[in-house]
Amino acid sequence: MTSHGGRRSQAERDAITVEIGYALCSAAFAAAVVFGAVAGPALLFALPDTVETLLVRTGLVLAPVLFAVRVVSVLLRFRSGAQPSQPGRTSPDS
Repeated sequence: MTSHGGRRSQAERDAITVEIGYALCSAAFAAAVVFGAVAGPALLFALPDTVETLLVRTGLVLAPVLFAVRVVSVLLRFRSGAQPSQPGRTSPDS
């Protein structure tokens, strides 16, 4: 049900599906980039064991956190982000 009490149209359902897909794909990409940036040096270079362990564990903690934050932020922005009727205008007085 929509906020005005009616059923969602096919276009609205399609938009939601696309937005969920975008949220998941962009979050997976961002998490992979962060993991690679943080843990990459430990996987590519011979570093002391303590440093390697620290970098990999930090990457393993940051990647899923970033994934979740990205998905939530994209979906919340979609839910509350009604497009303005006149692009470029930021307030009714402009």
